[in-house]
Amino acid sequence: MTATLPAGRPALRHPLTLAALLTWATVAMTLHLGQPDHLALRWGCALLFLAAYLATLLYPAHERLRHWLLLVEAGSALGLAMLPGSGIAPALLVLLAAQAAATWPLRQALLLMGLTNVALYLLLRPMHTQPLLVVLSFAGFQGFAMLTVHYARVAEQARDRLTLAHADLLATRALHADTLRDAERLRLSRELHDVAGHKLTALRLHLRALANEPGASDQLKLCGQLSAELLGDLRAVVQALRDTGQLDITTALRAVAAPLPRPRLQLEVDEGVSINNPELAHVLLRCVQEALTNSARHSQASQLRVQLSQQPQALLLCIDDDGQLAGQLRPGNGLTGMDERVRELGGHLQISRAPAGNLQLQASFPS
Repeated sequence: MTATLPAGRPALRHPLTLAALLTWATVAMTLHLGQPDHLALRWGCALLFLAAYLATLLYPAHERLRHWLLLVEAGSALGLAMLPGSGIAPALLVLLAAQAAATWPLRQALLLMGLTNVALYLLLRPMHTQPLLVVLSFAGFQGFAMLTVHYARVAEQARDRLTLAHADLLATRALHADTLRDAERLRLSRELHDVAGHKLTALRLHLRALANEPGASDQLKLCGQLSAELLGDLRAVVQALRDTGQLDITTALRAVAAPLPRPRLQLEVDEGVSINNPELAHVLLRCVQEALTNSARHSQASQLRVQLSQQPQALLLCIDDDGQLAGQLRPGNGLTGMDERVRELGGHLQISRAPAGNLQLQASFPS
């Protein structure tokens, strides 16, 4: 169930969590209706289920631990159901079904709940007159909960893909606009150099020839001087147009992070950084985009730090977040693709885990 909780709201205070806790409290209130013989054992199973459920909320990034906790929930719910006076204990399996659908693919979740309901039927058969009816009744609620969570999960994934595509479009548009402006500046500089520059040079040569003739006026000499100054100014403008072809990588990086609710991008770009290569800008954009996606999906980070600095021999991109990686560090398709992009430009990507447990990325590109 926690997999579908919207980001930014504490999991323990989310309405879905409060509804689940209310369900557990309702089951707990029915434990006193039976005989007091196994009351302590009934409460032990109920509290074990609650502890496992809360642990899945507090440690959402630990996938392996979460899987084991779901099995603990199944065992404690079945143990409670087999005890006399357990009331509506099978209702806890509805919570388990919702969590299973949020954690595993639908087929695996259905398999778990199918086996759990078979076990419930076998446990209820010796002590209940209509065990099949009871199991089918609760199985219907479980199926409803599983399908609701499953389709909510599908909708959430579609929304995430749409958000990433929108961010990608905004960033690509920013880089494309810079590339178009750079191409237009280059075209204008060439036209000024080839057309106006050529004619000014010819005009200056003619004025110089006339100024060297006997009896040339001072005004003619002044025209020659002005043409020389104008030609120098034109060359300076052409050079300035060529030198200002710098891509606005800062705007593009902020654009790719803007639509994402988390993590928040903390961007630091040194003043000496100048990106003139569109391919390099594209790779930097993809590296930061993949880091944002990984932090949001795997480390539950709230902030992503990106630093771009110009070193004597290389351009350095450093990325880290404030999240926590669960399990061993295994680069997936995203990080592998990032490494391939960096290597295509002659760079090097270093992937490591910080002492605090968060992921660190460092990419260097030759100057």
